[in-house]
Amino acid sequence: MTRLPVYATILLALMLSIMPLPESAGWLRPDFVALTLIYWSMMQPRYFSLGTAWMTGILIDVMQGAILGQHAMTLTIIVYITIQFHLRIRVFPTWQKTATVLALISVGQFLLFWTNGVIGISSTAASYLGPILSSTLLWPVVAALLNSINYRVALRR
Repeated sequence: MTRLPVYATILLALMLSIMPLPESAGWLRPDFVALTLIYWSMMQPRYFSLGTAWMTGILIDVMQGAILGQHAMTLTIIVYITIQFHLRIRVFPTWQKTATVLALISVGQFLLFWTNGVIGISSTAASYLGPILSSTLLWPVVAALLNSINYRVALRR
């Protein structure tokens, strides 16, 4: 399997995560990186798993100036849960996959909230609830786009 298109989608998700948004819409930024990693760890768990999540999280921490390891831990836990249940999740209908993504993104946002609270960084509830809402609503679109890429990569084999 060629991994270049997959790494390109992860790189695109990283770029979208640091793209400037208007201040009024910043709290609604979807977690593109988590959505992309959830998809690839669900569809290709042997190739894109915990190591990919950890390195991607470290890149996010460096790009955003966050505590080193905060996003790495969060993404690794999300991907770990996804890999544990990937065979079940893959056969779910779209609405159940969306509900599963809601739960996974919620776990990730709670972990970010918790680590920020431990070190004394206070934030509004909207800064954690906004990404949950927007990521959940965007999941069917992201999954459809990544399905088309996955299908094209599979055809090349």
